[in-house]
Amino acid sequence: MLDFKQKLENYALLAVKIGVNIQPGQTLVVNADIAASELVRLVVRKAYEEGAKLVKVIYSDEFVTRARYELAPSASFLEAPQWHADEMEDLGKKGAAILTIISTNPDLLSGIEAGRIADNQRTTGQAMAPYRELMMGNHISWNGLAFPSPSWAAKVFPTAPPEQQVDLLWDAIFKAVRADQEDPIAAWTQHLDGLQKRCTTLNNRKYRKLHYTAPGTDLTIELPEGHIWCQAGAVNGRGVPFVANIPTEEVFTAPLKTGVNGKVSSTKPLSYGGNIIDRFTLTLENGKVTDYTAEEGSETLAALLSMDEGSAFLGEVALVPFHSPISESGILYYTTLFDENASCHLAIGAAYAFTLQEGIHMTKEQLAEKGMNQSLTHVDFMMGSPDMNIDGITDDGASEPIFRNGNWA
Repeated sequence: MLDFKQKLENYALLAVKIGVNIQPGQTLVVNADIAASELVRLVVRKAYEEGAKLVKVIYSDEFVTRARYELAPSASFLEAPQWHADEMEDLGKKGAAILTIISTNPDLLSGIEAGRIADNQRTTGQAMAPYRELMMGNHISWNGLAFPSPSWAAKVFPTAPPEQQVDLLWDAIFKAVRADQEDPIAAWTQHLDGLQKRCTTLNNRKYRKLHYTAPGTDLTIELPEGHIWCQAGAVNGRGVPFVANIPTEEVFTAPLKTGVNGKVSSTKPLSYGGNIIDRFTLTLENGKVTDYTAEEGSETLAALLSMDEGSAFLGEVALVPFHSPISESGILYYTTLFDENASCHLAIGAAYAFTLQEGIHMTKEQLAEKGMNQSLTHVDFMMGSPDMNIDGITDDGASEPIFRNGNWA
């Protein structure tokens, strides 16, 4: 049985060696809330021990963020942070690895006018677009993982005594990311091999369409010619393997932008823009969201879907069995990093270039011609359930079961 310090050491090791897989002479950029400083300091030491040339830490503070949304003039949300965007693009082009440590309160911006949030996301997204293209094409190594802040832990375990909430969330995180194992590197190697076998099977089948049925969902998704099923284990533009998300349980690809038709209902709350969107349904025709309802967060959902032309279309389709570790924990994390790995999900917004054959070598115009959606945003939402069935439809119209009752068939 490992103690807390050993598990935290394992977690930092996973971030550096499995996540971004830092290389000798490489720069590492760490984005984190100030609440995560304990983990950041461990990551910094381990990155230097692995030969990093420089570790640059960029701290945020959720209290500072909230104060800006409450008090800053509206005009400030229309000014793009070009200085930051230019720096990140420059770092990415020079081969820096990017690690993002998530710990923000899911309700951070509750009560803030939706327009202020949308304006900031739009202007920031436009400025950061060149940098995001480097990420979306896997030209650089990048990874996201989590650190439990008190506000987030209180949201996940509201009935637990306050003094126990953070410890409970730590225990759940360590288990989900395999940091509680004696050899977490070996455990991750085995896990990624298993996900890759799923990808190989799906890529060999070359399905033309997927048909989803579940309570509140009847959706057909056409897949583009040359689509590739992927998992979070990837290889960057310099041939170095990395893992984009810790944890990860999904295999995913891109839908054909104009090939999605039907209705889909969410099965877990979506934390987006510091607010919760819950119990929502999207209706899609020829790929575009033509109607929506939401019992909570309707304004936030409307702002997301109107971010730009591509934010009313889908960019990712991901398969996650109901019988997977995070799902079976029964914990609702209120952050996509974890909740998407407990449920089949779709993403509103941009498609990943690497989910198409030769996609990383294509221009934006060429990707668009192939039916790959482009947008300033990419937001996953959970729609899987133990009642979900998914069928793969081949070029000749034959139908084969992929999922039955929420699990691989």
